[in-house]
Amino acid sequence: MWALLPSKLSLRTSSASRQSVRQWARSIGTDASEQVEPNTHFRITLRRSAISLPSNFKGTLVALGIHRRMQTVYHKHSPDIAGKILRVKELVQVENVPASAIRTKTEQRQARKSIRGYQKVASRLSAVDL
Repeated sequence: MWALLPSKLSLRTSSASRQSVRQWARSIGTDASEQVEPNTHFRITLRRSAISLPSNFKGTLVALGIHRRMQTVYHKHSPDIAGKILRVKELVQVENVPASAIRTKTEQRQARKSIRGYQKVASRLSAVDL
C-alpha cells in the first residue's frame, strides 16, 4: 500500500497540472518559475495602548522596541521574538514580510510626510462665466 503512494502523487503533478499552475500564475502577474522571496521578518505594529496594563506587558513592548501606538518595528524570525509577540498578541498586529520589505525609521518617516507647498488645481475665475 505504501509503495503505491508515490506513484499516485506523481500522477497528480502531471505536466498538465503544472501548466495550469503556470497559467494561473501568469494571470495574477507572476511567473511560477520565479523564486518568491521567503518571509524572514516580523512587521509588528502596536494597535492598542498598554496603559493600565501590568508592568510585565509594558516591559515586553519595550523589549520589542515599541514605545507608542501605531509604531512599527521589524524583527527577524526567532523563537524569543515569537514568544514576546505571543505575550502581547492582543495589543499588536503582526505580519510576515520578506527582507526587501523592511523599512528604516527614516524611510517610514519620509513615507508619512506630506508634499511640501501647494498645487494649483483650478482657478475659480475660469470656472465662472463672467
